[in-house]
Amino acid sequence: MKIAPVNPQHAVARTAAEGSAKAREGGIDFKAGLNKAIDGLNRVQNQADDMVAKMVTGEVDDIHQVVLAVEKANLSMQLAVQVRNKVLEAYQEIMHMQV
Repeated sequence: MKIAPVNPQHAVARTAAEGSAKAREGGIDFKAGLNKAIDGLNRVQNQADDMVAKMVTGEVDDIHQVVLAVEKANLSMQLAVQVRNKVLEAYQEIMHMQV
């Protein structure tokens, strides 16, 4: 068994490329998942905005539906912010690791 010297930059690039290829083969794509989540958040925010606009114009009589839509949008945004914070923390932790 032959052990080859390891160039850390080459190893990281090779591992990232292999992970990217595996992600495409397995159907897991971070970018697509992130775009899907952001689109969902945008859709929920737009629905809440539409419900508020309809309530103001008098098209919606049930204020409970409006409050539920606004609260759903609020919780979705809070979740997105917390996920972003965790991803940034993980990134910063990885950047501070010594190789």
